Amino acid sequence: MKKLLAGSAIAALSMTGVAFADADSTTACLITKTDTNPFFVKMREGAAAKAEELGINLLSFAGRVDGDHETQVAAIETCIAEGAKGILLTASDTSSIVPAVKQARDAGLVVIALDTPLSPIDAADATFATDNFLAGELIGQWAAAALGDEAANARIGMLDLSVSQPTVGVLRDQGFLTGFGIDVKDASKWGDEEDPRIVGNEVTAGNEEGGRTAMENLLAIDPTINVVYTINEPAAAGAYEALKSIGRENDVLIVSVDGGCPGVQNVVDGVIGATSQQYPLLMASKGIEAIAAFAKDGTLPQPTEGKDFFDTGVALVTDQPVDGVDSIDTAEGADLCWG
Repeated sequence: MKKLLAGSAIAALSMTGVAFADADSTTACLITKTDTNPFFVKMREGAAAKAEELGINLLSFAGRVDGDHETQVAAIETCIAEGAKGILLTASDTSSIVPAVKQARDAGLVVIALDTPLSPIDAADATFATDNFLAGELIGQWAAAALGDEAANARIGMLDLSVSQPTVGVLRDQGFLTGFGIDVKDASKWGDEEDPRIVGNEVTAGNEEGGRTAMENLLAIDPTINVVYTINEPAAAGAYEALKSIGRENDVLIVSVDGGCPGVQNVVDGVIGATSQQYPLLMASKGIEAIAAFAKDGTLPQPTEGKDFFDTGVALVTDQPVDGVDSIDTAEGADLCWG
């Protein structure tokens, strides 16, 4: 029988949120992309709460920044060396991490991807995630409907995650463009589209500073941009600040993905027009339950019917609903944010 993954990296890594149970308990490991993004903070909270409930020893680690692939590899190696039982992983590089994941699985550990499917997805034992293509598609559909006839004349700035492809960022990017009615050509990568409405793609590293710089770069190409897709809400906040600095914060439509409590508040405040809400706390708690079940009898979770991962759900959050696109308002979004 496979063992489950535990622990994470060494002291040189970013290690946070460690909850200990008794010495004989199952150990599980959570490895996230960063420990500063509120999304991963909530994921860690969900894992820690469920681990405490089930009597599991949880070790949590994170990369120093989004994209810190080497730190995640080191964390996996340390998990193996420490004899961990189960790993929950949000990979910074979905394909380059696969050899390290294989090493863990070959050593008898179970690896469960959270939020970000590996490439290929079956490189992990299971995946708990948002349907990120659908998340992007919802905000694309909403943006097109909100613009109405003017969607045909849109000037679109694309604020992506990183140059690494494919990633969760590719799914969101391609979903947005599809929802907006744009031919994405090869859906496994961004940037090959030929629609003249797209001004360009810039990477943000998923943080506010990156979003601001990316928005400035795109505005230098075309100061008439009026629609901005952002990989996540920190990048959206940075984009808004760049637009505000030139007095255009009120005439550009910004859409995003995450649905965290700060992001929902940004919808209330008019910073973001609509965002797709996902549920990292649920992903992490389900992942811990899966590790506990596997430790008990070797069972693994089954994917959602018709999909190759366990879908933890998504909802469009906006206070400007449009016909034909299901959504919830910010009051409900605030109640649900990242639960």
